[in-house]
Parts: sequence; structure tokens; C-alpha cells
Amino acid sequence: MSRSMRRQRGTTLVIALIMLVLLTLFAVSSLNTSRTNLKVVGNMQQRNEALNAAQQTIEAVISTPQFIANPANAVPTPCGAANTMCTDVTGDGVADFTTTLTPQPGCVSVVPVKNANLNFSNPDDLGCAAGAAQGSTGVAGALTGDSLCSQTVWDIKAQTVSTTQNSTVTVTQGVGVRISSDDASASCP
Repeated sequence: MSRSMRRQRGTTLVIALIMLVLLTLFAVSSLNTSRTNLKVVGNMQQRNEALNAAQQTIEAVISTPQFIANPANAVPTPCGAANTMCTDVTGDGVADFTTTLTPQPGCVSVVPVKNANLNFSNPDDLGCAAGAAQGSTGVAGALTGDSLCSQTVWDIKAQTVSTTQNSTVTVTQGVGVRISSDDASASCP
């Protein structure tokens, strides 16, 4: 009996070592998977913050008529250079993202608003009424039916670059704006 007990002791040791190696492999694999998942989530967060910075810049630009009058300096409060906006996401006073409008906002199309399409109970449409300028034939635009306003479509492209990591996001957005026909002829080719 003493002979069979010695054999069992050695077998138990080998099985215990194999189990220990398997548990170590599982732990290392789990650690690598967790580290990869953490990097993926961090990259997704960085991308979302960059998208938000680009969208915030576009919204700031289209909130003012400055992009129509001066597309080369469309950002209301630029940082560093014209058409550049810095965004501090962490709140530490240091810009985490730099967004640049490249190229500058551009007018894509112009369509004159017809007098028949104006709603005179709307204060915005009253400014478009063609009764302000009269020629020898009566109300200006009466022959063509065009009002003093035009519907324009603008293309705004914002590129955001992270100042801490090597990531870039580009967002393109179109916006329709009703402006005076004089401004449309000056701003839109």
C-alpha cells in the first residue's frame, strides 16, 4: 500500500501545477481583454467629445449672421486664428480640441423668394415685401414676382483635432438661411 500512495502524491502535484497554469492563463487573458476594452471605450469617448466640439463650433457659427457677411472670419470668438475655435472639455483651462472651419463657409445655392410665397402676418416676411423700392413700372419685382429676399443654402465644414491625442474628426453641415437679395448677390456667386 505504501507504493500506491507514493504514486498518488506525485500525480496530485502534477495535476495541481497544470490547474495553476490554466488559472494563470485565464487571468492573463482576462487582463488583456479588459485592457483592450478600456482602450476601445476611451477612443469612443475621445471621438464623441471631438464630434461634440465640431458640432458646437458649427452651431456657434450659424447662430450669428457673421458667416454670411464675412465667411473668412465666421467664428464669433476665435482662438489663435480666424475660423478657429478652442474647446476645453475637462474644465482645466487648457484647450482639449481645436476646431477649424476648412474651407470657410460657402454659399451653395441662391433661390429668390417669390412675392406669392410671402406671409405678411409673419414679421420676417414683411421685410421681404417688394414695396420698399419702386421704379417707373410700379413695385420692384412685380414683373418677375421676386421679393427682396433670397433663400440661400450654405455648406459649413468643421475639422476638430485633439490637442492631447492624435485624433481628427470632420463634420459637414448644410444650413438654409433667408437673407436679403443684396446680401445674397454679394455673398453668393
